[in-house]
Amino acid sequence: MMKPRRNPDSLLTLIPASLASALLLALAMPGKIGWWPLLFVALVPLLWVALFARPGRSALAGLVFGVSYHLALMYWILIVLGRYGGLPLWISLPALLLLSLYMALYPAFFCWLLSRVAGRSWHRERSIAPLVWVAPVIWVGLEYIKGVAFSGFPWMDLGYGLFSQPQLIQAADIGGHHLISFVLVLCNTLLVALIDRQRRTVRWGVNLERRLLIAAMAFLVFVGGYSTVRYQVVRTIANRSLQAQVAVVQGNIDQALKWSPRRKASTVDTYIDRSRQATGENNTELVVWPETALPFYPQDDPLMFKVADFASQNNLWLLTGAPLYTLKPDTAGGPQIQYYNGALLLGPDGKLHGSHAKQHLVPFGEYVPFRKYLPFLEPLVETAGNFTAGTDKKPLQLGAMHLGILICYESIFPEIAHASVLAGANLLVNITNDAWYGRSSAPYQSLAMAVFRAVENKRSLIRSANTGISGFIDPLGRVINQTEIFKEDARVARVPMVDIVTVFNRQGFRFGSACALALAFLVVLRGRQER
Repeated sequence: MMKPRRNPDSLLTLIPASLASALLLALAMPGKIGWWPLLFVALVPLLWVALFARPGRSALAGLVFGVSYHLALMYWILIVLGRYGGLPLWISLPALLLLSLYMALYPAFFCWLLSRVAGRSWHRERSIAPLVWVAPVIWVGLEYIKGVAFSGFPWMDLGYGLFSQPQLIQAADIGGHHLISFVLVLCNTLLVALIDRQRRTVRWGVNLERRLLIAAMAFLVFVGGYSTVRYQVVRTIANRSLQAQVAVVQGNIDQALKWSPRRKASTVDTYIDRSRQATGENNTELVVWPETALPFYPQDDPLMFKVADFASQNNLWLLTGAPLYTLKPDTAGGPQIQYYNGALLLGPDGKLHGSHAKQHLVPFGEYVPFRKYLPFLEPLVETAGNFTAGTDKKPLQLGAMHLGILICYESIFPEIAHASVLAGANLLVNITNDAWYGRSSAPYQSLAMAVFRAVENKRSLIRSANTGISGFIDPLGRVINQTEIFKEDARVARVPMVDIVTVFNRQGFRFGSACALALAFLVVLRGRQER
């Protein structure tokens, strides 16, 4: 660690510290390595810079950190745009750089504001306590803003890195994944405080600073103790709850051939054959196929009769992804077609018992933003699609099972699962097609975020992905019967239908927005102090 006396504004200090934090955090996140203990120390070099460097230099450090980290985190964008989107490297690479630069603006602002509010660039012996408590608030506030700004892209917020440790993340049912992010930043700031207290020149402030640091430690003890106790309590509740026998099917359909008219019959046969092998004689009640498992419009294609026959002959419910459309009159009185990325629920009688349309569409993937106001974007509609967002949050019902549907990356938005649970869902179902990501870290990152939807709402989550990862997540966040990526597979499990109401369901989902409001207060307060 660089000592502040050696010019904390020097690039020889800022750049290595920024890159060190970016590397540690990238290694901690789910993927090829995913060594989660690094989450508790990864931000220390960056925080040290924000503590001693001037605000402008701190912002530069945050920018370097953000760009480096997000390039390592989201390299799979090149696979999405290049291999499957057909774009040349000279377009896909700048797109990755621009996205990383946008995401880096948040840590840059974090470091700038932290330096101004709690830094020592103007007072070398300032109390460390403001940094300890203010840093988590700013970080989480910015996470929340990132999740809602420009339709939102909360990809791999800090707390998601702990997805594989269910005994550490049960407090997410109090304040969501944002509370876990808060805890991780607080751990990092406390470590900075401990390092800072070892300097010979330091002078302990009065008892207030000591009390604030002890309060931070007590908060961590509370969250850790709550998670430990909650884990045991919910495990008992889940074991005593009504269980549902569910199968998920992973077709592993080649994305390049998925929409070929000549392959749609063989695609349906793949899903039916795998479903029959998985269900057998085990009294499966529900079979789940992935997003757009049916590569055709069910309203028009005779292959739909074959799918319906499978459900009726095997006396089970079938939930499958499929493209849908509706016809509505336009202002001129003619028909207007609206397309949806949807899910269909077929009953044991072979009839349609419900449908659901995706609510949060992928910008430039399923629709073109600002299309009405930017006519030059019109050519993108042909390649990106022109879907309409659904609005119905009600779960699909089949007997005792009430399914809250999350299509594709809707699983990364806590408010969608939260709304489904408030509407009565006792099971969450995530159908997705992660083939776009290739053999990258993205499928593991996508699974990590889905884990938190189960923990926050204390609901089992059933996940069916075209190329994986498919499986089941229990209300504690434990992943059960997980498949490997890019392998045709099917898995069966008994999942508990828990219907308890968590603090997160009541008001805890507002924790992130509360930190954003506190962030705004800090900005205003600092501005007034300077004036």
